[in-house]
Amino acid sequence: MQAWVTMGVILFFTLLFFKLFHTYSNVLRLSSFADIMNIFVSLTLAFVMCILTSVILEFTVGEMYAPPVSVLVIAYVVTFLMMSMFRMIIKSIFDIFNEDRKETFNTFIYGTKAGGVNIAKSLRSKQSNKFHLKGFVADDPVMKGKVMMGVNVYMNDDQLIRRIRENKIEAFIVSPAKVDKLKDTDIADRILHENVNIYLAPDVTNDWDRSSYPGQIRQIQIEDLLGRDPIKINMQKIASHLEGKRVLITGAAGSIGSEIMRQVALFNPFQLILVDQAETPLHDIRLELQHNWANLEAPTLVADISNERRMREVFQEYKPEYVFHAAAYKHVPMMEDNVSEAIQNNVLGTKILADLSVEFGVEKFVMISTDKAVNPSNVMGCSKRICEIYVQSLAKKIQKEGIAKTQFITTRFGNVLGSNGSVIPLFRQQIEAGGPVTVTHPEIIRYFMTIPEACQLVLEAGSMGNGGEIYIFDMGEPVRILDLAKKMIRLSGRYDIKISFSGLRHGEKLYEELLATRENTKPTSHDKIMIASVREYDFDDIKEDINDLIDGSYFFDDMRTVGRMKDLVPEFKSLNSIYSVLDEGESSGGGKK
Repeated sequence: MQAWVTMGVILFFTLLFFKLFHTYSNVLRLSSFADIMNIFVSLTLAFVMCILTSVILEFTVGEMYAPPVSVLVIAYVVTFLMMSMFRMIIKSIFDIFNEDRKETFNTFIYGTKAGGVNIAKSLRSKQSNKFHLKGFVADDPVMKGKVMMGVNVYMNDDQLIRRIRENKIEAFIVSPAKVDKLKDTDIADRILHENVNIYLAPDVTNDWDRSSYPGQIRQIQIEDLLGRDPIKINMQKIASHLEGKRVLITGAAGSIGSEIMRQVALFNPFQLILVDQAETPLHDIRLELQHNWANLEAPTLVADISNERRMREVFQEYKPEYVFHAAAYKHVPMMEDNVSEAIQNNVLGTKILADLSVEFGVEKFVMISTDKAVNPSNVMGCSKRICEIYVQSLAKKIQKEGIAKTQFITTRFGNVLGSNGSVIPLFRQQIEAGGPVTVTHPEIIRYFMTIPEACQLVLEAGSMGNGGEIYIFDMGEPVRILDLAKKMIRLSGRYDIKISFSGLRHGEKLYEELLATRENTKPTSHDKIMIASVREYDFDDIKEDINDLIDGSYFFDDMRTVGRMKDLVPEFKSLNSIYSVLDEGESSGGGKK
């Protein structure tokens, strides 16, 4: 009788609490720790009630009808173990038979803290992902020899490559907390050399969807490895300069101009006036504005900055208070072949905008220049240096004579990652096409900066300038283009891609300078921004020379125009260019005509 009562009590209370906690509704093959905890809680409450019932029966009807407490405890332990083990066995069998090993990669996760653990949990929770966890990689020596989630923890040391080979690792997932470590060390190079693909996992919040997380893991891009620590800018100071202002941006459809537009839009300007002569990209910007900043008044104007009458009309109608001048022809080989266009767009366009800014009382005029303006070796770089000379000398004149309030600021920086026509998109296209990847010279180096950080520094420099300064940006360490190409090829997983050397292009240097030899720098309140001390020109003299240069460009005599540019900028020495003969004539005393 006692046995039947015992079974009846256990059956009643376990079924009751299984019903209350819905333990029966979980899918066995997708069981997790949460399901085990659910079983534990429901069984514990059920057997607590069984024990209470046993005590009550013992005091009311006698021991012969009361279930023995020892039997209830044993039943509780056995039931919990059997239910838990049954679920885990079913899940393991399902995993073994349903994981397609042909489509999965043996994977290490770099990071053993919350970020790495979350990645591993997401991989375990979704069978259709392509990553099969084989281990963790840690930097902390305390983790050496540990086991996490059933796999070993390996150290990021000299033995890591051996561990990768032993486990036949094909994928290496980096947690968000380890991205900076990846940039600052050679671990990425070592792993890529083993033909292992590197993936970046996105950061997660407390309400992240674990089931969709594997799909958000993306293969690493070269921009991820070249990016630097986030630049801190004085948001409050910038906002005080731009909030409620009418802001004109030239070259607004370009890489830099469009990013300046996005960042300025965040500071609640009264109006954005966007000017570019490229119709289709400007239309794309208009659609982006309508989608993201529908309430912001932002006329998009198809206009040529070298058309003085058109630009005067723009200034008269919109009366800008702040001007960001990003419009320019920038491709070195193209401008070597189109000298007059470089003068008429870059120099004349800048002169028109600067003069109109003074005439219409613009508060600040921020011009985007380039490191190629330093000791220029090509027409494009020299044209930008002439632009610098004009706006700087104009700034000094109006400061000295007090004839206007406009402050002219010039900013210089190097190559921008992913900008239109830059080397990274070109390499990516060549790799996708099967190669070869063309590098101009095995020793050529360049400085790189991301588009957002370059534009943030432009805004910061614009807010701190008083007029006449040329600001240069800390571009970090230079990158050898050959190494960049090799790394991009390894990142693509296309190990059959060849690299060919095409030779330096017209006017191209092996390296770019941010400062000329004779220039000095002065620090600013921002550790990434410095002021260049450059030779100053008398505005009245230089204005006449620049007007002559512009007028002469309409005769389309390239050799004569370049000769005038060299007169204006004596440090302009052509490299790998037909205009090098002008430098030879100068060195032999022949002069220029």
